Amino acid sequence: AAESFNYKKFFEMVGLKKKSPEDVKKVFHILDKDRSGFIEEEELKFVLKGFTPDGRDLSDKETKALLAAGDKDGDGKIGADEFATLVAES
Repeated sequence: AAESFNYKKFFEMVGLKKKSPEDVKKVFHILDKDRSGFIEEEELKFVLKGFTPDGRDLSDKETKALLAAGDKDGDGKIGADEFATLVAES
């Protein structure tokens, strides 16, 4: 349902929290569609589709909340290390 996305629960449900650091990096690269080395806001919107083809798009509010949680250095995007930290903290 819209506005129900909780990244902590989601990472736990898909088993990401139990994955090795190498597997977490693989997931990062799958989500980094443009291969920029960062997951930008536009890519975050489609994070659920990275795990299941029929996943819904995140709302703007959900996307911004996920970005804020993961963007530790405030540059407006999530790098691989920030993603790994986000998963570890969930």
